[in-house]
Amino acid sequence: MRIISGLYKSRKIVAPKNLPVRPTTDMAKEGLFNVLNNLYYFDDISVLDLFAGTGNISYEFASRGTTSLICVDQDFGCIKFINQTAETFKMPIQTIKSDVFKYLEKANIQTNIIFADPPYGFEDEQFFLISELVFKNNLLLEGGLLIIEHSKHTILSNQDFYSYSKNYGSNVFSFFEIK
Repeated sequence: MRIISGLYKSRKIVAPKNLPVRPTTDMAKEGLFNVLNNLYYFDDISVLDLFAGTGNISYEFASRGTTSLICVDQDFGCIKFINQTAETFKMPIQTIKSDVFKYLEKANIQTNIIFADPPYGFEDEQFFLISELVFKNNLLLEGGLLIIEHSKHTILSNQDFYSYSKNYGSNVFSFFEIK
């Protein structure tokens, strides 16, 4: 994986092969950040990265100037890798090793962007629970977005607060917001 833009543009990051992850493709990540670039000044926002995996999305935010980043993942290897990478590049990333659903139930924060990249094999109810917990617990700041990455076989448009989706190959980003 590589960082698309910003301070660390073109830097390659190689994750250990034994991590249980499916990093967002560079093409999909570039498309997502083209959308976000028109909505936010990256140095003015806070980001919560759920099911963070390798930290791929958070590295892109950090490279573009975001200084308030929290990564949540339940896998110790993923958290260790994110911490090592953040330290290497001096990125302001905080990690939390936790089950994402338990974290969302107890979280006492508000943020501009919540990005969730759960396993593509999740059942619809698990995808629905992400948005339900985010909005029930008021975790987004005014004007904030919940973005869920999923496969083209998962349909999230029937959920509350759904706004729109963007497709990039087999990756889909569904955007949720309070209107």
